[in-house]
Amino acid sequence: MTFSVSPRSIEPGRDLALYIHVPFCTVRCGYCDFNTYTRGFGAGADLDSYHQSVLAEIDLAARTLAPFEHRPVCSIFFGGGTPSLLDSSHLQVILDYVATRIPVAADAEITLEANPDTVDAQRFERIAAAGVNRISMGMQSGVKHVLDTLDRTHDPERIPSLVQAGQRAGLDVSLDLIYGTPGESLEDWQCSIETALAAQPDHISTYALVIEPGTKMGRLVRKGDLPQPDPDDEAAKYEIADRMLSADGYAWYEISNWAKLEPGETRGQTSLVHASVHNLAYWKNADWWGVGPGAHSHLGTTRWWNRKHPRAWADSLAAGEPAAGSEELTAEDQLLERVMLNIRTADGLALTEIPAPLRGRVQELVGDGLLDPAQVENGRAMLTLRGRLLADYVTRVLTP
Repeated sequence: MTFSVSPRSIEPGRDLALYIHVPFCTVRCGYCDFNTYTRGFGAGADLDSYHQSVLAEIDLAARTLAPFEHRPVCSIFFGGGTPSLLDSSHLQVILDYVATRIPVAADAEITLEANPDTVDAQRFERIAAAGVNRISMGMQSGVKHVLDTLDRTHDPERIPSLVQAGQRAGLDVSLDLIYGTPGESLEDWQCSIETALAAQPDHISTYALVIEPGTKMGRLVRKGDLPQPDPDDEAAKYEIADRMLSADGYAWYEISNWAKLEPGETRGQTSLVHASVHNLAYWKNADWWGVGPGAHSHLGTTRWWNRKHPRAWADSLAAGEPAAGSEELTAEDQLLERVMLNIRTADGLALTEIPAPLRGRVQELVGDGLLDPAQVENGRAMLTLRGRLLADYVTRVLTP
């Protein structure tokens, strides 16, 4: 690599996660600004041979990680793009190779993102046989005209049967939903939640639509062909989601994520059976290695990001230098991230993590209805429902 990671920056015994970016899609959605492509770029950078370049970076990761005393990998996440386009035999090759090069926990969570158009019962069985144990499916909406606006092509009526097929194959199944799409009414959003709940997935994520300027949707909004999302509308939709999901046996453990409660589990914690281990690795500020073009990595206080174009990334692996740049986090950066990330979770933030001169602001936030007073009495800053809507503001108040 073009830089070195200092052993002094990594504490022994830290959690380690692995992210594998698959940049290929059949269609590029109008709202998406992820690093995705609808065609390949030759050997090692196309769908048929992509796994070979992934193996090369896994080898690089193994050599780089070897001096550090991490726990075994707790999660592997295939994100995209549309990772469900990968042949299941290639998934198995990747997972088998990881296990030979980097210690992986026996109970590691292994997630594959999937477009509903690309999976069925037989595909789920092959994915499970390859070693995947969790599916994150991009449902986005249960309403056809909303899906059309998002350039999504799947049939929302298939979602319940797909969830059930995934669960029959032994997979935990998560559904991703997006709220705030131009033209989506409150009734549309409620319909989407109802469709998701009818399927009874193990986990549901809900994300507010962010319109990025370089996307097709961003251009349509700029031209006035689509309206800009309304923050008040998005807040109302978040409250609808929280009410409906909570009433149906799901508990929030991070602002955008709900896990289905199992018997004996209680709300207000992150250690739930169906909580995403990989999501929590980010929110708990664990270490992670990102494999693939444009993927970001984080070891101790060092961050780096790979070359973005698949061809440039694949070619750079021959020299062992996939990184395009890096940065070292300052003490101020680390404090900001610790507060920003932990406050988003149901475990909240220990008051001792807040700089002493700023702890007096905690009671102000309690008075504003943003922090739970009972949890503050127990030594933790935990967001109320109103606080979840204003989490960025709470972070600003609690940091210099």
